[in-house]
Amino acid sequence: MEKEQVSVANDYVIRVVDSPSQVDAAAWDALLLKQSAPTPFMRHAFLSALHTTGCATAATGWTPRFFLLERRGLLTAACVIYIKSHSGGEFVFDWGWARAYHQHGLSYHPKAVCAVPFIPVPGSRLLASTPEDRLGLVLTMMDWCAANHLTGLHALFASEDDVAALTQAGMLLRHTVQFHWSNSQPGYASFDNFLASLSQEKRKKIRQERRKVADAGVTFRVLEGAAITQADWDFFYRCYERTYLEHGNPPYFNRAFYAGMATDMPEDWVLFIAEQHGEPIAASLLAINASCMKSGAQNGVERTAPSGNSGGAGTSATVGRGVTGRVAYGRYWGALKRVDCLHFEACYYQPLQWCIAHGYQRFEGGAQGEHKLARALLPVTTTSAHWLAHPQFFAAVDNFLTQEREGIGQYVGELERHSPFKATTT
Repeated sequence: MEKEQVSVANDYVIRVVDSPSQVDAAAWDALLLKQSAPTPFMRHAFLSALHTTGCATAATGWTPRFFLLERRGLLTAACVIYIKSHSGGEFVFDWGWARAYHQHGLSYHPKAVCAVPFIPVPGSRLLASTPEDRLGLVLTMMDWCAANHLTGLHALFASEDDVAALTQAGMLLRHTVQFHWSNSQPGYASFDNFLASLSQEKRKKIRQERRKVADAGVTFRVLEGAAITQADWDFFYRCYERTYLEHGNPPYFNRAFYAGMATDMPEDWVLFIAEQHGEPIAASLLAINASCMKSGAQNGVERTAPSGNSGGAGTSATVGRGVTGRVAYGRYWGALKRVDCLHFEACYYQPLQWCIAHGYQRFEGGAQGEHKLARALLPVTTTSAHWLAHPQFFAAVDNFLTQEREGIGQYVGELERHSPFKATTT
């Protein structure tokens, strides 16, 4: 299918390779850390694990292509796209576009997606040393997609720098809504301090939900980094897999993938294990951007946190407070036993309590979920960019997105009018 693997333009070389093993890991990660919004999901180790464990490969409908722009032997711009044979695992839904193509006797696939498979986290997608290199990267990808007869290029959950280049290249912008929690500076002193910022109704509801879990005899073990043992990972995966299967879907990630994370990226994970009378019954996994911070993270730490206690995991509340840019991303979860409100405790209150204790400025709750608003995760607009090779469909999608963006703006405005915070809270 592909027509061009290597080209030379001006003083730089453009290479397109099909495996992360053909990409210099140190050069990739060094370029990532220069970006305005690096995340651990764009690290070479993460992308490589997706590939080597079979989670994101041609067999699963994710065929990778790494674009590398090198100047005098140095990597100056890079990104990964995936040639998709379906639209699953993207979280920017284009099923309607695919149906429209089909109704006109056309195929919507294969298409190219510039994204991290299965991860709806905003961040840098186009790794570049300069804005000019970033724009050159976009134009190179668009030309390559056209030459290889792909129906379009879609850059999902892009950073502001990426959006600027994507817009300059003529791609169409699409907005979606997520829910993020923010830790206002200088940071909440405790979970109780955070609750005090909420309206009485929301504060009361959260305390009631936490009390139900505590009254059921549930406590939490919180494990960070290297303190997460293989047995802990095994238990988490058992919970995680069961939850997916209960919803009729196989999990996106397999056990081998998480083994790779434990080996190659341990500092980027925090695990919450719920125990009832000493027996583990549930687990939730939090990703953090420790490897994207210059100061790194403290690894190999385990703490015990009673449910509903605003101290608990946050007893060392001064650790790392005030360091700008610490972000947590949640969450994968599963339970072997049902306890009322356990999901809220494991997936929101324990992670928020941990974030407060460790000075994390943001907790991103992932795609969708208006119920997150009641737990103080506020609406945030994320941006993707789209180019379709078919001129008529490009025009039709342009009209659709113009109307959709207006609707998204109204939706966010309505959500903001239902803020869980006190009226005086900014």
